[in-house]
Amino acid sequence: MPIPAHPRTTSDQFTHRFSSTRRGARLARLLVLQQLDEWGFRYRGEVSDLVAAIVAELAANAVTHGRVPGRDFEVRLTRTATTLRIEVADTRTEGRPPVEDAPTAPPPDSETGRGLLLVAGLAARWGVAERRGPGKTVWAETDLICGRT
Repeated sequence: MPIPAHPRTTSDQFTHRFSSTRRGARLARLLVLQQLDEWGFRYRGEVSDLVAAIVAELAANAVTHGRVPGRDFEVRLTRTATTLRIEVADTRTEGRPPVEDAPTAPPPDSETGRGLLLVAGLAARWGVAERRGPGKTVWAETDLICGRT
C-alpha cells in the first residue's frame, strides 16, 4: 500500500506515517497539534499540551528505540466522545517496553530513560500491543470530559 501524500483524516481519526528521524518525530507532534485544533482542542490548551507531550515521548521512543533503517513509524489518533487514544507504531519487534509493572526511574544522574514515566503519569491508561506485520504499537489514552481531560 503506498504511503499517502497527505494525512488521512476522518472526523474521529487521524493516521499518518513519518520518517524514523528526529525531524519525523517533530513533524508528528506538529501535525497532531494541527489535527487537535481542527477537532476544536485549541493550541496551547489543556488537551493539546497533554497530547503533544505524550506524542513527543512516544515518537522519540519510536525513533530512538524502534527504528529500523528504511522503515517509517505511524501515529494514529482516535477520538470518541469520552476518550482520545494515541498510538505510535514502529517496525522493531524486540525491545518492547515493560507494561506489567510501572516504568522504573533511571539512576538520578542518567540523562535518558524517563519518557515512559512521563507517559504513564500523563495518560489515564497506556500499554503495548502487537501490530499487523512486524513491530509493536505503544498506545496511551486520555479521558475527555466535555472536551477536557
